[in-house]
Amino acid sequence: MTSWKLTLPCTQAEAEALAGNIAPLADLDPPPALMTSEIDEERPEDWRLDAYFEDKPDKASIALLRSLLPSAADAEAKLERLEDRDWVAMSQQGIEPIREGRFYVHTPSFRGTEPDRAIALEIDASRAFGTGRHETTAGCLAMLDRLKSSGRRFVNIADIGTGTGLLAFAALALWPRAKVIASDIDPLAIEIAGENAAVNGIRLGWGDGRVALVTASGFADRRLKRRAPYDLIIANILAGPLIALAPAFAHALAPGGTLILSGLLTSQADEVTGACRRHRLRLAAREERGQWTILRLVKRAPSRARRPASRA
Repeated sequence: MTSWKLTLPCTQAEAEALAGNIAPLADLDPPPALMTSEIDEERPEDWRLDAYFEDKPDKASIALLRSLLPSAADAEAKLERLEDRDWVAMSQQGIEPIREGRFYVHTPSFRGTEPDRAIALEIDASRAFGTGRHETTAGCLAMLDRLKSSGRRFVNIADIGTGTGLLAFAALALWPRAKVIASDIDPLAIEIAGENAAVNGIRLGWGDGRVALVTASGFADRRLKRRAPYDLIIANILAGPLIALAPAFAHALAPGGTLILSGLLTSQADEVTGACRRHRLRLAAREERGQWTILRLVKRAPSRARRPASRA
């Protein structure tokens, strides 16, 4: 198969923005497949975009991609012709597996390399966010692992903004008798999560030991509301939606329940924590990874009203 690869430099923030649903690319037929990667660990801000096209992109397509990367306005675009190669598999070469606690997350290229006793999850690189290779997702995996190691037990779990489904699958692997519901605002993400569930032998459905997949914005879907209250909620999205959803998180979480939030920059952590605090969600743990922060919060039980003093 003949295809073309377009390479442009970008920043880490721009790379993260490309992990979402990029509406302008929908006008391209077919749209390119996008892969972003860090260039050098010692330069965390320097990233690269590789866009794979079935046909040679024209100047308008290149200009469209460049418009999504303000930092690359004056950078030279590198265009390569790829002949008789499986460029999807090729784009995944060099994407090393991630080991976080007992989790081992890998692409199909590393199938068969799973360590003994590890919880292995195969997540193909795709248009949905959450392959385990970003600090936010990896940090959530590490926090889930620590909760399990501390003896915590959860039976009713929600993963809001599930992306590839990775965090929902990880939670079920740790607490296999739990009921898990995973939602995303993007129907494509839910489709991809379903495909990943099949690859990893995750049972889908609404009973114990299964993951239910729902297309929904926040907690708007009645099925999410009906399943509440949850004893564990995970949300790896962005700071703005996390702040807006703080009241919904508090309402859907059982007293004493755990909330894991990620997808926020460290500079945004105090604002997110403050929004949650106003709804009886207290900070229990905070972990920084690069410029990103993962929060673990616990819902306080409602305070008892004081009895009025009796009059003599």
